[in-house]
Amino acid sequence: MSIGNSPEEDRPPVGRALQQARIDARLTVEEISTSTRVRVPIVHAIEQDDYSRCGGDVYARGHIRTLARAVGLDGDALVDQYDEEHGGRPEPTPPATLFEAERIRPEPRGPNWTAAMVAAIVAVIGFVAFTLVSGGGGDSGQQTAEKAPSPTPSKGASEDPSPSRSSDPKPSESAIAGAPADKVTVRMTVEKDSSWVSARDHNGRLVHEGVLKAGQSKTLTDDKRLDLVLGNPGRVKLYVNGKEVKHPVEAGQVQRLSYTRGDPEAG
Repeated sequence: MSIGNSPEEDRPPVGRALQQARIDARLTVEEISTSTRVRVPIVHAIEQDDYSRCGGDVYARGHIRTLARAVGLDGDALVDQYDEEHGGRPEPTPPATLFEAERIRPEPRGPNWTAAMVAAIVAVIGFVAFTLVSGGGGDSGQQTAEKAPSPTPSKGASEDPSPSRSSDPKPSESAIAGAPADKVTVRMTVEKDSSWVSARDHNGRLVHEGVLKAGQSKTLTDDKRLDLVLGNPGRVKLYVNGKEVKHPVEAGQVQRLSYTRGDPEAG
């Protein structure tokens, strides 16, 4: 009687799962490397389930989570599978016990009366000297202290530091309304998580490529058309030619969009 394979036996290895998801998303290894900052040789090695280039299990788990997020997979589930396939997480090293600390504690010594007497003599001498100096000076010391000008704060301390400004702040209604009519203007804003974004102009030239983190925005313009590729499209808000555009999002898929001067057709 044959026995069916369990779900764990049917699932592909971690590296193979990442590679297949990247292929399904129509992304190259170079594009994944650019969006995640994981070097190309390491991406190739992980997709072959070779983790010797990662520098240890901790870095391997981090790379797996990063690559999984870029291709729309569950990073925690893949890390658990990695641990199952490679012996699990190492046990934490126990802290030193209280008994060991007590064993190496030095034996207490008796009080050092000689040192105590020297300290008392020094204190008496200091007190007498202070009394003589303060008594001979009379009120002059107090008057000098009253006449001494208070320190003038430096220019940097007196002025309130101006708050740092983001290089590309969140778009206001006036900024969106001011988009030029003779160009195509696209503004991308990420409110949480992050998204890998690339953009090309109407000549096919790459004008932007990189990761937008939470709270960051990017505005691009062209005379005719802008072609976009969004790695995590569900986290990106789009404003095209002064109007917010609701773009359909499929979970785990890379989105490719194009906009011209006439978009959006309906506001």
